Amino acid sequence: MDFRHEWKIEINTADLLALRSRLRVLMESDEHTINGRYLIRSLYFDTPEDRALREKIDGVNRREKFRIRYYNGDTGFLSLEKKSKLNGLCNKQSVQLTAKQVQSILNDETLWTPQNSPPLVQELIYKMKTEGLKPKVVVDYIREPFVYRPGNVRVTFDYGIRTGLRCTDFLNPGLVTVPAGKAPVLMEVKWDAFLPDVIRDAVQMTGRRASAFSKYAQCRIYG
Repeated sequence: MDFRHEWKIEINTADLLALRSRLRVLMESDEHTINGRYLIRSLYFDTPEDRALREKIDGVNRREKFRIRYYNGDTGFLSLEKKSKLNGLCNKQSVQLTAKQVQSILNDETLWTPQNSPPLVQELIYKMKTEGLKPKVVVDYIREPFVYRPGNVRVTFDYGIRTGLRCTDFLNPGLVTVPAGKAPVLMEVKWDAFLPDVIRDAVQMTGRRASAFSKYAQCRIYG
């Protein structure tokens, strides 16, 4: 399992404007964006006792969380993801699902999973059955992604974070979400073995430091 380095830094709108201007000179926009950004809708899973949420808040060194997401309202491409953290490093595994499979998960009808399904799907279903893992909250936000090939660097700006409250009708395009409190703009910087100095210097902002902000935790403020 390959792990990547990750910084999360809370910034404001003025910071975003300055950083965006810098990075457009140095980095490429992700090829999947529309006008430099895309909309993300994620559905996060947790146990009845909110283990993933509590481990995040407590800063547990080794933790994981499952989510399903799609982009720009297109449910034709749905991705199941498992994000793992260990010693401050992160790993993400993903596999594509169909809308029918996702709806089965939402309905807790998980007998469709055959033995030859991808291991990540089997793991989710197993943990739903044995640990009570269930959908907890829908999270919407806008992302502006930039890429830099040396070091496999990715810098993203996430903002407009919204929560589906207690509704997990993930595939419903009419699902109403509301602002998730006073959420900041979040800059994430991810890289493999090394972070090139040109990017390290470009993302520095006076008075801004790495934080442990979580969009999932922010969107659970209402329950």
